Amino acid sequence: CVRCCEPSDQRFSYPQYQLVPQINMTILKGEKGDRGERGLQGKFGKTGMAGSRGHAGPKGQKGSVGAPGERCKNHYAAFSVGRKKPLHSNDYYQTLIFDTEFVNLYDHFNMFTGKFYCYVPGIYYFSLNVHTWNQKETYLHIMHNGVEVVILYAQVSDRSIMQSQSVMLELREQDEVWVRLYKGERENAVFSDEYDTYITFSGHLIK
Repeated sequence: CVRCCEPSDQRFSYPQYQLVPQINMTILKGEKGDRGERGLQGKFGKTGMAGSRGHAGPKGQKGSVGAPGERCKNHYAAFSVGRKKPLHSNDYYQTLIFDTEFVNLYDHFNMFTGKFYCYVPGIYYFSLNVHTWNQKETYLHIMHNGVEVVILYAQVSDRSIMQSQSVMLELREQDEVWVRLYKGERENAVFSDEYDTYITFSGHLIK
């Protein structure tokens, strides 16, 4: 606004204000673009605290009957053998060989070698019975892997008698048990004949 009555040289000039246009950004928004590619997986965060136990769910239905199981497997081992021939001591130890087989389950006792071979580990009971020879000593051992375990002994006598020995042994697989006649440092013998069995050796698995 300028006063007309003032001289032109005394007129004040007021600054001219320039209007700045204002743009409404909401009316410039474009359409939604396509979905971008999936970015790389970020680092795993720290494990959070375990939540509280949830409520028990409803009881499920009873399942169907399963197939029948296998029968319980029982392991057995047993033998009983005899000898109908007498045996005298010699300059070396002699394994007592048996010629009569009463029981030999699964052939664990070898009639050729005179030894029992363990195929089922466990506790075994062994029994040896012999008939002594009058006027001669009786001296035998039950052997376990080459070690004398127990002795069957009878002194020289005018009369022959039945003599026995027994023992329980814990055997491992491939262990061997047999009867050995002592070598000929003394006159040593066991009696038997072809008509009756005077000498027997038996064993069986207990557990």
